[in-house]
Amino acid sequence: MVLPRLSRALVTGPAVAALALGLLTTGPAAARPADGAGTPASAPAPAAAGELSAQAAVRPSLVLDRDFPDPDVSKFGDTYYAYATNEGKNLPWATAPDPDGSWTYRSTDALPNLGAWAQEGRTWAPDVSRRADGRYLLYYTAWHAASGRQCIGAALADSPGGPFAPVGTQPLVCPLTDGGAIDASSFTDTDGARYLVWKNDGNAIGATTWIHVQRVAADGITFEGGATQVLRNDRADEAGIIEAPVITKVGDRYVLFYSAGPYTTNQYGTSYAVSSSITGPYTKAFRFLMTTESLDGAVGGPGGADVLRDTGGDKLVFHGHRDAGGRGMYVADLGWANGNPVVRGSRVRYEAERGTLNNCSVRENAAGASDGKVVAYIDHADSSVDVGSIYVPTSGSYSLHVGYANGSVETATHTVAVNGASAGSISYPVTGWDSWSQASKDVTLRAGWNTIRLGKGIAFAELDFIEVA
Repeated sequence: MVLPRLSRALVTGPAVAALALGLLTTGPAAARPADGAGTPASAPAPAAAGELSAQAAVRPSLVLDRDFPDPDVSKFGDTYYAYATNEGKNLPWATAPDPDGSWTYRSTDALPNLGAWAQEGRTWAPDVSRRADGRYLLYYTAWHAASGRQCIGAALADSPGGPFAPVGTQPLVCPLTDGGAIDASSFTDTDGARYLVWKNDGNAIGATTWIHVQRVAADGITFEGGATQVLRNDRADEAGIIEAPVITKVGDRYVLFYSAGPYTTNQYGTSYAVSSSITGPYTKAFRFLMTTESLDGAVGGPGGADVLRDTGGDKLVFHGHRDAGGRGMYVADLGWANGNPVVRGSRVRYEAERGTLNNCSVRENAAGASDGKVVAYIDHADSSVDVGSIYVPTSGSYSLHVGYANGSVETATHTVAVNGASAGSISYPVTGWDSWSQASKDVTLRAGWNTIRLGKGIAFAELDFIEVA
């Protein structure tokens, strides 16, 4: 039987007092940097939001519609260069005048010859950076002929388009007892210190997988000290696999992006971890930054991501499965909420019970609800929930998805206000209490921080969360 909302209030009894506004942590602020795909966490005072470019589409753009996995993208001079896993070439590459395109796939192989230690056939996950001496340094993963494992090599060129010539006769990183090494990337800190970031391929031998950070000299190939293990495959939703590490720095915070899950499936996704030190400890986000689900199926298996810090607005460049086969290259707007990444087009979850509540309250132990709590008793003319600190990287239209339950005898509504201005209302068809569904509405948000208020409308509904994409 569907109970009227006020009758149900008598059955469930009084609810817990309203919580103070929090930025979506699932526990103490220091414990987790995020509570949703890209959700900002409690942190010191926000970094300036900035007015990032609003030119890109709401969803990630497929900018290279061909097989181009594990893209590495940098701007050298006035041109953007992208490099990918082998696809008929050791080092496929493409160029563009803008990260959003148009991209031109180049016919030459930028790495025509592998190192003497390597065997043709499995060359992937490249990283190209420019050294202080003006030369271009390539890290690449290749098949170690003597062992059959994957290892990391280096090569140099005078031009970003190559040809790159291998350095030395042996791999740069090749810990065979740990399964080998793959997925190298470079990072230069604000003090000029250079680092090589890589993964031991424990998945190849059933061993633990770690992300390593190794300091290197200015040449990028001379090690200084030993490598530090900073992140491992220790969560169920990673399916035992973490890979494709990339580090960037936002203010004083180091953000380590990584992919997780089996790359051949739609369970593959992109997550991140944060630290106040390049060598950790790193704290993983509570939820993935990007998944097939968080992108509403617009991209399948989003991973192999690279971060492009750009004067025209930061971008996340990554691959996703194509209907025609292979993995194409996608670009999405990227913003930073208190040092945590937010990707336009990927849903970000905000728990309603952590908003500012007016004449309503939190109901705990809500069966089936996100984080087990909801906002209930939104029963009065002045009842409302303010969900603040909603960060979006670019201004424009966004989809608001509200998790709710409606045990009334009719469709319920809430009024919607965005940044203090009326934005109409949102409707909730009858579901029954503790039977959670979602309702959606398009809203216009400004670049940076926003607040959304949901207020009493027709009939009664409980609020679980809102997601913004």
